[in-house]
Amino acid sequence: MSAGILLVAAQRDLRRALFDALDRAGYAQLHSARDISHAAILLEGNAAQEPLQLLVLVLDGDEAQAGAACEQLRRLPGAADAPLIAVLSDGASCSPADLPAGIADWLCAGQIATELVARWQRLPVTAATGAVPAAWGAAGDWRCAFEEGGGEWLMADSRSQCLLEVSPSVIRHSRLPASEWAGLALAEAVQFDGEASAGIYAEADRRWHPARRKSSLGYDTGQVNVRRVEQGGNEALALQFRSDRADLRPEAALSLLSRLFASGSGVDAQSAGAQMLFDELALDYLAVWSVRPETADAPTQTLQLCREEYPQWPAGYLQSSLQLVLGGQVMRYQSDAGKLAAVDPLLKQLDLAGFVGLPLYDERHSVLGALLAGSRRGFAEMAVVEPVLRCAAARFARTLELQRTREQGRAEGLVDALTGLPNRLLFNDRLEAILREAVRNGECFALLFVDLDRFKAINDTYGHATGDQVLRTVTQRLRGSIRASDTVARYAGDEFTIVLRHIVKNDDVMRVAEKIVQMMESPIFLEDGIELQVTVSMGVSFFPDDANDAETLLKHADEAMYSAKHLGRNNFQIYEVSPEYAREHGMALKTRLRHAEGNGELRVVYQPQVDAKTEDIVGMEALVRWEHPELGMISPAVFIPLAEETGLIVSIGEWVMRTACRQAREWEQRYGLRLRLGVNLSAVQLMEPQLLEMVARALRETGLDPTLLEMEITESISIKAAPNLVENLNALHRLGCHIAIDDFGTGAASLDYLRRLPADRIKVDQSFVRNIGVDPDDEAIVRATIEMAHRLNRAVVAEGVETEQHLQFLRNHHCDELQGYLFCRPLQPISFEKMLAERQRLLEVRLAEPA
Repeated sequence: MSAGILLVAAQRDLRRALFDALDRAGYAQLHSARDISHAAILLEGNAAQEPLQLLVLVLDGDEAQAGAACEQLRRLPGAADAPLIAVLSDGASCSPADLPAGIADWLCAGQIATELVARWQRLPVTAATGAVPAAWGAAGDWRCAFEEGGGEWLMADSRSQCLLEVSPSVIRHSRLPASEWAGLALAEAVQFDGEASAGIYAEADRRWHPARRKSSLGYDTGQVNVRRVEQGGNEALALQFRSDRADLRPEAALSLLSRLFASGSGVDAQSAGAQMLFDELALDYLAVWSVRPETADAPTQTLQLCREEYPQWPAGYLQSSLQLVLGGQVMRYQSDAGKLAAVDPLLKQLDLAGFVGLPLYDERHSVLGALLAGSRRGFAEMAVVEPVLRCAAARFARTLELQRTREQGRAEGLVDALTGLPNRLLFNDRLEAILREAVRNGECFALLFVDLDRFKAINDTYGHATGDQVLRTVTQRLRGSIRASDTVARYAGDEFTIVLRHIVKNDDVMRVAEKIVQMMESPIFLEDGIELQVTVSMGVSFFPDDANDAETLLKHADEAMYSAKHLGRNNFQIYEVSPEYAREHGMALKTRLRHAEGNGELRVVYQPQVDAKTEDIVGMEALVRWEHPELGMISPAVFIPLAEETGLIVSIGEWVMRTACRQAREWEQRYGLRLRLGVNLSAVQLMEPQLLEMVARALRETGLDPTLLEMEITESISIKAAPNLVENLNALHRLGCHIAIDDFGTGAASLDYLRRLPADRIKVDQSFVRNIGVDPDDEAIVRATIEMAHRLNRAVVAEGVETEQHLQFLRNHHCDELQGYLFCRPLQPISFEKMLAERQRLLEVRLAEPA
């Protein structure tokens, strides 16, 4: 006779998990208690002291609490000699090595569903008395060495080369029970590709070797490293395996996503991508459904993959899981999807244990369809599988949206009949949608306006049929120059528009624009043997730098395109308010500038400064931007001189100071990063008697530490022309602020500045940095500047770093910090904050990784 099994766990969810694991295995007499006192009440009827079959105790405290709990548990009726399995909760502070004597086995809380019954079934017979044989105890000790990690480990006796123990992740990932691994020959468990295993085991040098690990499907491919370990005087071989399967390893998942997104976006590419996903995630079922909310039509299945053939499939409206996903609900079940079988005939028919259902959204966040994925064995690592499926869902949604747009476009006249590109109407609609998304996500994008040079002459000379062939060829070349996420349209006649999305560096846009210009220079060979040379003139505008609305962005790109034509055609130009325009309309600009601050036309953007060795962010420069309501973004090179002429620079400078300090303080509190904030001071501000009071007030009001604020002054400011310069800078230095000399190398008083001013840092002007690799004289100036500054104990920041060649040169010559488009363009506060949040996320992931 037996009094059954006693389960003790303070957390309700863990009690339920323990009960379910043993109940599913067919054990009927289960006593589930929340603590020892509760367990005593449940066992009151056990007057005959009938022995319990098993004790399972969840430990969530330290070593002393674990010992006390085990001791109290053993005093309960029938519990003295029962085997005891300990479960370590996520909050337990005791390690497996600290567990008290008399525990037959242990596992982590996350392993209850997969490991509890298996661990009990393989306990030695003598464990019923509470004693564990010495040989098994050694194996348990081996297991302590790797159990807490999430990797796949196999421990083998170094003499017999038979397995002593494998980690739970091996059992989980291989889909083989523990009994099939016990005592298995190492040669059968792991096979090396093309290398002699004897040499690898003899060297045991922790190098990775291509290999295969036994699994329920035969073998999983991956890599293995081997080392020797010793516990209690016994020596063993420790093998670590990392699988190439994309559902197990993030690296393999990233490789899968890379191939998936490189496979194009057509129907055939979607089928190929689905097959890739199906194979590499070891799925048993994959389906993509499409739905049109605007109609009453039933959802339609666009593709389906399954390991087995079935004569009949449940209709879509009967699949409750599909209906929930089409309603916008995400469904994720790692191994317990069987609970849905009673209400979903598809899951019942397929007998799925793991199941994920994801809605497919368009840009307006309307549901286009659903992605359903399932596994009969359950998903090994949901933390890897789910992100892969989400990225795939976004890919499938994009394909569905493109198909619909083309169908709708042809039906409604939104697609150009000659080229198949979106026409002006559809492009304008897309541009508005892209702009709204960019505002919501704090992103940047570029708008390119492309015009064929002298296209009218082609039509007049060769006829419109030839002109049409040219336009189709130009379309193919433009499509080949951009990414799948970008948009190209035929705006009118011989005019095309392109949107390049998710821009980080302006230099990326320049490369695409240059590529388009060069590609167009190649001759066009027409069907009737005619060879034509066609070039383009192109204008570029940026969101949000040049405008915040679609109409103005198009206008500015168009103006820049005409500038390219005026400069001889066959080139591209970036939009900017020219100095000539500023001179002609100077009075009007000055008048508007007086109201810019009050009208909310000024804003502050931030460009990161990074450590030259680690490339981690250490500071930022605050830069002011002016968005004119009609002209769009006006270059600081245009409006700063106007502000200095009118004296407005004092009030604008104070506004920038307060805004930047407030923002820096907010980021410091949110992310714990003490980023240095650089703020520019003009010559007019430096002559202000109230400068010190203004800075102190900004620091006091915002709460920013003065040591985090750095005043940047340009080298071109003459000490003689600014009588208060040295006094003001010394006063700011005493306040705790740092001083940096900006644009260093462009003035005539470099040594004088370094001797007389309290400078902490110098910033090498970008005109010299950009000539690294081009002009040996400028390289010599950069090198000498760094050496001179270091001899005088000044740190050096290089501006305008745009290429890897710049980076390597500056590192080789021990430059301290770097700033430029190679790392990041000036960012709006929302984008800068996203960058800081992503940095924090990556840091947390890195810290969480096992050493």
